[in-house]
Amino acid sequence: MTNPDMIRNFANPEPNLADCSVMITGGTGSFGKAFVRKVLRDFNPRKVIVFSRDELKQSEMARYFPPEKYPAIRFFIGDVRDESRLELAMRDVDYVIHAAALKQVPAAEYNPIECINTNVIGAENVVRASLRTNVKKVVGLSTDKAANPINLYGASKLAADKIFVAANNLSGADGARFSVVRYGNVLGSRGSVVELYQRLQQEGVSAIPVTDTRMTRFWITIEQGVDFVLSSLAAMSGGETFVPKIPSMKITDVATALAPGLPQEIVGIRPGEKLHELMISADDARLTREFDDRFVILPASLDATFLDSTLGAGCEVDERFNYSSDSNSEWLMPDDLLGMLAATELVD
Repeated sequence: MTNPDMIRNFANPEPNLADCSVMITGGTGSFGKAFVRKVLRDFNPRKVIVFSRDELKQSEMARYFPPEKYPAIRFFIGDVRDESRLELAMRDVDYVIHAAALKQVPAAEYNPIECINTNVIGAENVVRASLRTNVKKVVGLSTDKAANPINLYGASKLAADKIFVAANNLSGADGARFSVVRYGNVLGSRGSVVELYQRLQQEGVSAIPVTDTRMTRFWITIEQGVDFVLSSLAAMSGGETFVPKIPSMKITDVATALAPGLPQEIVGIRPGEKLHELMISADDARLTREFDDRFVILPASLDATFLDSTLGAGCEVDERFNYSSDSNSEWLMPDDLLGMLAATELVD
């Protein structure tokens, strides 16, 4: 690996979840499963509530986390579009991780109102239910596509981010606090290009599709993503957007790593796709603070309490700074990606 330091450990600071109740929306997804495993294994919570709308996925997940072995786990069927159901699920909950989303870019372009109902109205419902039930902290999962978005999915997640940041104005001094975590492509998640390339390789295709040879993406493992969310939960004061320092990779190198020896067929960029992803725009530079393992975008109405957080005050970045996958200083090569995949522990 070119630089082992770029595969960072985001486990610190750790939140204190002992004897606490934690709820995750969209809890049967790739992130949700890994998050539940981590919290049950390492934090001794009172309850972990998996909130999702798919009873089949909940049933399958219950076989992996049987209640007799994991008495803290609860499964709650519901949809983030249903505010009253969220409110019922959040009774006596201390912390909420909002991971539920419609995230397939082409599907969002074809079904825009469905995307808005889940990603935007759903975020507002999470906020309202949290405020009514005295939740302490809420972290919303965002995406690099929310920075200067060009597709509906990214625009809907940007709107959700704004809803979460603004929610701190509604909660009062002692009410729920809301923050956002934003990161890039996740190794080990369902529906990713890695999963696609692995499947095509197994099927014995004659060529691997590549959208554009110039395309780059940010990459993070699912375990890093879980640790980053948990450490951001511990560090947050309310209104921040947390962005991890993670490496980039060319899409051609991803294809080479997962399908070595196969020719690459250029198929063109799909509607709504970018050549390069952006996590912090130059417009946000004046609000951005840099730390050893992450950046933090502070809310425009700066709450100075963050400067006394467990992370410290951080350093200001240059006013021309932007954090883009093509100008990143840290890059993965094919062997690096394979090493990260080999170390990724999936929950099937």
